[in-house]
Amino acid sequence: MSTAIMTTPRAYAGLSAQQRRDQRRERLIEAAIRVYGRVGWRNATVKTVCEEAGLTERYFYESFTNGEALLIASFDTVTQLVLNCLDGIRAEHEGSAETRCRAVLSAYFQMLKDDPDGARLFVVEIARVSPAVDEIMARSLRSFGDLLARTVAPERQPQPTDAMLRVGAVGAVVQIARSWIGSDFTESINSIAENAWQLVSVLAHERGAADSHDRPGIEI
Repeated sequence: MSTAIMTTPRAYAGLSAQQRRDQRRERLIEAAIRVYGRVGWRNATVKTVCEEAGLTERYFYESFTNGEALLIASFDTVTQLVLNCLDGIRAEHEGSAETRCRAVLSAYFQMLKDDPDGARLFVVEIARVSPAVDEIMARSLRSFGDLLARTVAPERQPQPTDAMLRVGAVGAVVQIARSWIGSDFTESINSIAENAWQLVSVLAHERGAADSHDRPGIEI
């Protein structure tokens, strides 16, 4: 399975008006990811993104009300690509829970390294923009935490106390990724994934303790 974050360019011939609008929107998102990765969201302008996409600014406002709306759409695009890829690796891996989780974490960091523009958007540029963007970020962290929990302990029933633990574990993983990106990926993926595993493994320990009262395990 490919670990590339970015989507590939698409042909535009023979499409309906709605399909052309949808694909212009995709071009703007793809261009935004590249521009945000190079100069940062705060330094990017609508004009710069449109020039990168090869579109005029009127097409920008056909799909987005402002730059923040494009940032959210771009982040959502990267998030879904990352989580779908990682969930596929989780589902296909036949090893133990630990080796499965290590594989997922290694793939996560490999994706960030393979696409530094997408990585900067996914991990760095999304932070502390606005309350609306913060909520999108929080939602993605919850989804990432749920995925890691399914990876570490797929057979166990979730407990009410798990939610904050997941947030803490995945927040720490993202902070490791942020520092790693800032260092220009100096440490190896194996080393970074090992550090992340030491944090994520707490999910298995906590959930194992919660399941010690003879609860039947069900998949989440």
